[in-house]
Amino acid sequence: MEILWTTISGYLDKLSQLPVRIKGTDIIEIILISFLIYHIMVWIRSTRAWGLVKGIAVLLLFTLLAMIFHLSTIIWLAEKTLGIGITAVIIVFQPELRKALEQLGSKASGIRQGGTEKSKKGNKGLLSGFFSKEDERFSDKTIDEIVEAAFRLGQTKTGALIVMEKDVLLIDWLKTGIELDAIVSSGLLINIFEHNTPLHDGAVIIRGDRILAATCYLPLSDNMKISKELGTRHRAGLGASESADVLVIIVSEETGKVSATYGGTLERNLTMDRLKELLLGIQKKEKKEKEKEKEEKKGKWKFWKGRETDEEKTDE
Repeated sequence: MEILWTTISGYLDKLSQLPVRIKGTDIIEIILISFLIYHIMVWIRSTRAWGLVKGIAVLLLFTLLAMIFHLSTIIWLAEKTLGIGITAVIIVFQPELRKALEQLGSKASGIRQGGTEKSKKGNKGLLSGFFSKEDERFSDKTIDEIVEAAFRLGQTKTGALIVMEKDVLLIDWLKTGIELDAIVSSGLLINIFEHNTPLHDGAVIIRGDRILAATCYLPLSDNMKISKELGTRHRAGLGASESADVLVIIVSEETGKVSATYGGTLERNLTMDRLKELLLGIQKKEKKEKEKEKEEKKGKWKFWKGRETDEEKTDE
């Protein structure tokens, strides 16, 4: 302990003798790095990489002790395995890293999960002007057809998985199913998920106002906190929303209840109004609303301009 305390005291004395010069840019860098490290740690804590981080921390502490006590063999092993260890971590935790980058891109481009007050107000990300599409994803008629189909399927306790594609194209998932390319209608959706039909098993993927494919396979969630009363259908829906920016509508075959997953969260026992609210939240109608406001302003301006002209003619 005396050797350890002497070594630490020596390092602290050297640090105290270093000249300290703080600039405005240094403060900005410290704030940005602190913000980045904090969010990385919060993300890691919510994934299975958290156990690995604790293990790496123990190994680093062990290596530090080896350097203090000059244990050359352990130091040599640490130096040789450092590069391989970093590569192994990247390979093993590739899904988590990919998910983190996708979430970062989603936040930067202002992609919303739908149904929240922020999404209604049109709150956008920093780079939304460059990466987000402002056109409408699907029509109000499509929303009504999907809501009607979901609750009619629920009444007969017919299981269903409906994936609503957003900005990211689901090409890999589409390859696992059977191509349809049909206009969305409640009758077609109900017929697809009818028992003992060739297309009832798997998920339907919808892009815009069209059903692209049926019987598509979705990745299952490995979240251990999912309730045991939920089956494979709910786990697939949750896994899809964890790995891609989608809204998944789930109809339970056991209870007939309608649920939805978005952004890795599951919302159960939806009402028709709530499901419609979620779909409207990802519809992207901001551009149309702005154009409508402009037209209303123009109409008001024309009205007042015409009124002023009439008043001038009356005065004459």
